[in-house]
Amino acid sequence: MSLALHIKQKRKKYGLTQVELAMRSGVGLRFIRDMEQGKRSLRMDKVNDVLALFGEHLGPVLNEGL
Repeated sequence: MSLALHIKQKRKKYGLTQVELAMRSGVGLRFIRDMEQGKRSLRMDKVNDVLALFGEHLGPVLNEGL
């Protein structure tokens, strides 16, 4: 699942508008819109500010490659 879809589903599950999500997470409305539209470059700290509302965070994942 993409980050964009995940955030959108979580927001709707908790009955939040994009404006409410932006206000509660301390990021701008434009950032929420960009994130939900799948913008390819986003600030990780701001993504984590949004995810923190849902008890989640974004971080590195161990990959056994290389």
